[in-house]
Amino acid sequence: HWVNDVPGALAQIRHALKPDGLFLGAMLGGNTLQELRISCSLAQQEREGGVSPFVSPLAQVRDAGNLLTRADLALPTVDTDTFVMRYSSPVALINHLRLLAESNALSIKRNLGLKRDTALAAAAAYQSLYCDGDENADHIAATYQVMFMTGWSPSRNTPKPAARGSATVSFSEMAAELAKRGAKAGSTD
Repeated sequence: HWVNDVPGALAQIRHALKPDGLFLGAMLGGNTLQELRISCSLAQQEREGGVSPFVSPLAQVRDAGNLLTRADLALPTVDTDTFVMRYSSPVALINHLRLLAESNALSIKRNLGLKRDTALAAAAAYQSLYCDGDENADHIAATYQVMFMTGWSPSRNTPKPAARGSATVSFSEMAAELAKRGAKAGSTD
């Protein structure tokens, strides 16, 4: 998400791969820090009368698949994992992001940041909207979505995807067979 030209970077990676070479990549997805983005937007709208991005833009799953295809990688696949982390406060979250050097690339270019009163309003909105509210723990949630991408450098040996509708077994038949085999594997006979 810090690369200015993701399609160009993927194209260069593809050209660096041997024929039939595997590309494995991971990047943060569009649901990452959604709570922070919403809180900042609410605070900016309230305090400044408008919204500007303070979290770097992030790709959606469909965008990642399209990027792999555009880079001419065969059999593109994108999978996601979502992690929800807990922080003691919005300030603790921001401190953690700063320790990771994950400040906003957009603000570095513009040399701008959130105004103090807007930042305080964003923290209050975050605490109010995303606090766990347990008696034992008063923590906020922060979502991180990681997209895992794979694609193969084209070659004569690269397998082609099967034609749509060419399957000989339905998903329900496959699920039933897997359940039956799983029951056998777990038996104590």
